[in-house]
Amino acid sequence: MGVRDAINGGARKLPTWLVYLGLAVPAPWLFYLGATGGLGVEPIAALEHEYGALALKLLIAGLCITPLRRHVGLNLLKFRRALGLMAFFYVVLHLGVWAILDVQSLGRVWADIVKRPYITIGMAAFVLMLPLAATSYNAAVRWLGRRWVTLHRLTYLVAILAGVHFIWLRKGLQLEPLIYMGVILALLALRVVPRRAQRRNQPA
Repeated sequence: MGVRDAINGGARKLPTWLVYLGLAVPAPWLFYLGATGGLGVEPIAALEHEYGALALKLLIAGLCITPLRRHVGLNLLKFRRALGLMAFFYVVLHLGVWAILDVQSLGRVWADIVKRPYITIGMAAFVLMLPLAATSYNAAVRWLGRRWVTLHRLTYLVAILAGVHFIWLRKGLQLEPLIYMGVILALLALRVVPRRAQRRNQPA
């Protein structure tokens, strides 16, 4: 048995609830660190960043599922929903820390959304995630049919907006957010290029 077969076999045996549990563990731990001084002199800002970074990483992990299956033969599709929902979970925490612990005013929240472009972009990504999270259960998949696939392509736009949000959040062009954006664009390109190549190779 090769490495790929071993990974696929292990993925089939791994319960999805363990993935949810494992991905949820950092949330209370990071909050504990923030409350006890473990996140430095600005714990609220650090906690906000950590939750946002986890959300972005999980979005990217979700984008990896299809390229891994197409190009490497790793079938991790059963975990895609968990990655998406946990990304949404950390986005909610990221937004909650910013709105409740940092800004602490509904008026200022709205003012920041309107006046600060990076926050506007971030909120746009969050709004687009709402229908994705709301239709992530099996009954919604059956009810929407092919429309479900079309709707969930919003994930691509969400990932791009999240990458732009991270770039604009950092003052000046810094390497880390640019790397994240590059990875997002590369993963999206891997979804498009093979399809175009297949169309070119089809007989006229």
